[in-house]
Amino acid sequence: MNNKTILVTSPLLPDLDEFNQLLHEIWDSKWVTNNGTFHKQLEQALCEYLKVPYISIFTNGTLPLITALQALRVTGEVITTPYSFVATTHALWWNGIRPVFTDIDPATGGLDPERIEEAITPRTTAIMPVHVYGKPCRTAEIQAIADKYGLKVIYDAAHAFGVEVNGESVLKEGDLSTLSFHATKVYNTLEGGALVMHDEKMKQRIDRLKNFGFAGETEVVAPGINSKMDEVRAAYGLLNLRQVDAAIEARHQVAVSYRAALRDVEGITFWDDMPGVRHNYSYFPIFIDADRYGMTRDELYFKMREQGILGRRYFYPLISEFSTYRGLPSAHPDNLPQATRMANSVICLPMHHELTEADINRIIQAIVK
Repeated sequence: MNNKTILVTSPLLPDLDEFNQLLHEIWDSKWVTNNGTFHKQLEQALCEYLKVPYISIFTNGTLPLITALQALRVTGEVITTPYSFVATTHALWWNGIRPVFTDIDPATGGLDPERIEEAITPRTTAIMPVHVYGKPCRTAEIQAIADKYGLKVIYDAAHAFGVEVNGESVLKEGDLSTLSFHATKVYNTLEGGALVMHDEKMKQRIDRLKNFGFAGETEVVAPGINSKMDEVRAAYGLLNLRQVDAAIEARHQVAVSYRAALRDVEGITFWDDMPGVRHNYSYFPIFIDADRYGMTRDELYFKMREQGILGRRYFYPLISEFSTYRGLPSAHPDNLPQATRMANSVICLPMHHELTEADINRIIQAIVK
């Protein structure tokens, strides 16, 4: 019996010898942070790879969310999703903003535009949707609502690195989009993140906000924060950018294998690729119908763990169920039936570039009874 533990993810790592060469350059320059050579190179390389006009890189993926709200001067209430990682809503809370949860579209996992409009109040100033698992939201409908009511749109695109719709980057949607470069993501800088914006003026504002608000050596123009990426991680990111396409293709092949094996399993459903979308295969969620499958989601999850297969119930529980947020009127499960159903039925299967055919077969055998 194979006792190897199959992890839900594995970090994409650059070649160690190549990384050491860049470390020598950093050591020789003694410029280790504050908008150094590799920082500038990585921002330019990411703009080109992601097909976006402007980008500002950060030390992690949460600070771009916090900074985006500051940059757009968002206050009051923001409509967002309960089906995400807690950083999405924590960024609102840290800015003194009241999150208003609305239900999700079961076809995408993102905010359901049909539920957004009914949640708008005189205090609503913005919408913060999430491209869940890298699947694009219904962006045109969300933007139409935002335009109608004069609202800002900030996309939490932590999962959407490299995702395109009809050849255009999904990161260009809304007023701002945020990225995470955490080690668990398709593309990583160990810890890191970014904000994508449309114009140079907004980039300047964000670059100042992430550096204490400095506009020059002796001038501070805003109450900023320190969230700059250092040279070491920028160099690491430059090397990882060279191999991310190969990693995405490897993930794609894992998805192909999962779909072929699980398509006819009673009580198991999953999403296929969306027409016209370049996916990054960051996650592979399956959804368990206990009555049809003959086993609950949690029973399957723990069965897999006993066999050394570490899936993840992602996102469970909903953000709206955590103690900080459950008292909000919009957090009631009756307001969020689709999100509640999805959170209670999902398992994200192991998905990364290092999965072998033997690994995939073990995972499938654990699910196919």
